Amino acid sequence: MLVRFVVLCLALCFFTAAKAEDPVANPQAVIASQIAALMHNDAEKAYSFASPGIRSLYPNKDRFLDMVRKAYEPVYHAGNYAFGRSKMIGGGEVVLQEVMISAKEGKDWTAIYEMRLMDDGSYKVNGVRMIRNTASQGI
Repeated sequence: MLVRFVVLCLALCFFTAAKAEDPVANPQAVIASQIAALMHNDAEKAYSFASPGIRSLYPNKDRFLDMVRKAYEPVYHAGNYAFGRSKMIGGGEVVLQEVMISAKEGKDWTAIYEMRLMDDGSYKVNGVRMIRNTASQGI
């Protein structure tokens, strides 16, 4: 009887911890992994985080990396970055994640990542919108 009680308590603790998990932690982990791969020039790994829609536009890792170099230089050569606000849409099928980036050239950017939930439960990057920060927001 005592063993069943302990098992039940442990199961309840595990369930509570799982429910308390931040719902945007997985999308943020994917973004962080892709940024790390880009910073290490690892095209294959960076490409692995792209959604099927992005992969259809850029059918191989080299074309994908070339596009990132040209259109997303602040992400490709991110200095420091931090996660900002996030918004879940449709119960988590889409997560919009704000990422503040201090690029190596000293300019500040905000990247809005669109993360899509895949059938296997993973998130993939489905697009990024870059916004140049031209004025200080203050402290």
